[in-house]
Amino acid sequence: MAKAASAAAGAETGFVNRTHIPFKTDGGIAQRAAIGVIVLASDHTIEHEFRQLLALPGVAFYEARIRNDPQITPETLADMETRIAPTADLILPGMPLDVVAYGCTSASMVLGEQTVFDRIHEARPGVVCTTPITAAFAAFDAFGARNIAVLTPYRDDVNQRVRSYIEGAGYNVPVFGSFNEEDDNVAARIDQESISLAAAELGAMDGVDAVFVSCTSIRLGAAAREVEEKIGKPVTSSNHAMAWHCLRLAGIDDAQPDFGRLYTMPLPG
Repeated sequence: MAKAASAAAGAETGFVNRTHIPFKTDGGIAQRAAIGVIVLASDHTIEHEFRQLLALPGVAFYEARIRNDPQITPETLADMETRIAPTADLILPGMPLDVVAYGCTSASMVLGEQTVFDRIHEARPGVVCTTPITAAFAAFDAFGARNIAVLTPYRDDVNQRVRSYIEGAGYNVPVFGSFNEEDDNVAARIDQESISLAAAELGAMDGVDAVFVSCTSIRLGAAAREVEEKIGKPVTSSNHAMAWHCLRLAGIDDAQPDFGRLYTMPLPG
């Protein structure tokens, strides 16, 4: 009687419960490339710039945030190492990714790129990896640039490591500039004009082949082409280079000249 009353009530209300509806699947929004990004908990910028730089059909990025200290010092950067693998494991668990990028330039240099890759591979064995500095080196080689003007927001002890790391990879740093701001939350609010003017000032100096703006919190992606046109030299940044590197590592070779010279170039041979 209770079943009959329930069925009658369902009929009276017009409720329909249709299950096992047939469906088809496709490649999803990442049918050309699925890119995983480890983002600092304190980062304001990388997702915004990646949404611009990776806005291509069939390309998607998926991120997870890694806890970090917004005060950028060698010690706080090194402290992230044990959290890299657990964070990488949060990005679409069980689903394949074409590339995993670690979104911290200075930590990649403090820890070393290979250490970052090893930690990522603990969670994602065999995946292709990159970091902002890995991508920057690929960009310098694509440009054919050896003498790099570097702009950062960092304090002096971090800057010394940045310069030493870049020069240790075989490039020259004849010009270096910094906003000398160690708080990531403040660095993320340095305005576009300040960044563009500083990048152009450093890049216009003699003996410079290209400009690199270090730090994923710094906004340069949309302005790279404008600065290039002003100084007549190639320009890139942490996010700008890493998004390009992710695309090329994933086999996406679309040219995007609005983002500057780098986005017309393949990976260096």
